[in-house]
Amino acid sequence: MTPDSFPALYRSADGSAADAQSTYLRLIRLQYLLLTVAATISIWFGASPDLYIAYALVLAASTGLLLYMAVQKPEKEWYGCRALAESIKTSTWRYMMRAEPFEDAPKLSTVAEKFSEFLRAILDANSHVRDSISRRPVTGDQITNEMNAVRALPLAERVQRYNTDRITDQREWYVAKVTWNRQRFRLWILICVLVQGAAIALALLRIRHDPPWMIWPTEPLLVIASSAIGWIQLKKFNELASAYSLTAHEIGILQTRLGTIDSEEKFSAFINEAERAFSREHTQWVARQIENAP
Repeated sequence: MTPDSFPALYRSADGSAADAQSTYLRLIRLQYLLLTVAATISIWFGASPDLYIAYALVLAASTGLLLYMAVQKPEKEWYGCRALAESIKTSTWRYMMRAEPFEDAPKLSTVAEKFSEFLRAILDANSHVRDSISRRPVTGDQITNEMNAVRALPLAERVQRYNTDRITDQREWYVAKVTWNRQRFRLWILICVLVQGAAIALALLRIRHDPPWMIWPTEPLLVIASSAIGWIQLKKFNELASAYSLTAHEIGILQTRLGTIDSEEKFSAFINEAERAFSREHTQWVARQIENAP
């Protein structure tokens, strides 16, 4: 399944979530950069009065950015658009697999109308991100030809399609994210250790060797270390790795039951259980992000 196979509303919400995430993380990085620059300027205090002005301007910019993020809360746009996209995605898979509440009907138009109403209800429930997705309009159908083509497949082929394009694809994504987050956690811990180790070494060296002309970048190093710790807490590398690993195992257990499905009723029940597992992981992800939001 390609992104174009999904409803236009999904692609708009998914793209808006990616844009909002990128903007939010850039603002966080800018905040860390401004604090590091301010700490670096402070090393040369006394060399020129202009440095105090530069220091004050950088801190003023940092404070303004902090107030902007506290009032505007750009992270909420990210979480809201992502929640909308995931809700549409899971509903789309239910539609394609003929799972509850989109079971077979005498006319496809009846089910299509129900799906359209479902999309409208999801959008109404996430009305706070209407402005965000309106800034990223996407052309295309809300019920694509690919969706109807998959829905028209026989049961056995739909089971195989769901196994390949939904369960296996999602499980591989989780496994890749587990590896990525663990690697990033180790990398940032190493950075923290090296930077703080350098600050400790400079402090000890200064005891025995402290000429007046020497510049000691201890303060910038401490700000960099603090920023790295803040980044680890913001990204929650370790927590996400554990959560993704658990969900991957849960999906793997569900996957073993696919071979026992021999009726539309069993398949519908299986789809809803699997989609609830995906939704539960996403709900927990949002909760973790909100808990750690500044």
